[in-house]
Amino acid sequence: MLKGIFLGVAVTLAVAVIGAYALVRSGLIPANADAKPGRLETWAAGTSLDATLARDAPKGSNPVPPTEQNLLDGVQLFAQNCAVCHGSAKGAASPSPIAKGLYQKPPQLATDGVEDDPEGDSFWKIKHGIRLTGMPSFGYTLSDRQIWTLALFLKHMDKLPPAVQQVWRQVRNWPPASVNRADQK
Repeated sequence: MLKGIFLGVAVTLAVAVIGAYALVRSGLIPANADAKPGRLETWAAGTSLDATLARDAPKGSNPVPPTEQNLLDGVQLFAQNCAVCHGSAKGAASPSPIAKGLYQKPPQLATDGVEDDPEGDSFWKIKHGIRLTGMPSFGYTLSDRQIWTLALFLKHMDKLPPAVQQVWRQVRNWPPASVNRADQK
């Protein structure tokens, strides 16, 4: 009897694996970036991200103090690395052409901010990126201090000092900076 139960479980698992493989190979699961994700995909990605952040995101306080200069540095880093996808101070009113075409849609942070997120979560997302989205890992291009500076700006972007707010309003998310042809020689 026990042998029959194990055999039944093994056959059921084998059929499920073969069925999943056949479904993926059939092309019935959309791979295009402009398709709406299914509930299972949305649930799996969100659940995995939440669990990873709970396990791996730094829990301590941000080592970069919230000074006006550090916030200005954060605005500059955001303008150079993030604005093309996550927008300018105009928020959802003016996403870039790149942001409009990405799947999943990147949050326009002036509208859909992350000020209530722990800075360690923002640090982890910036450093490691988020799989199955357009969010790249900046851990190879920015130092930990720069990433913490970005996390600081994101935490305070809804309550910036006037001088920093003025600079933030000048950030453009599109078009990208022009290339100087003299630099290409």
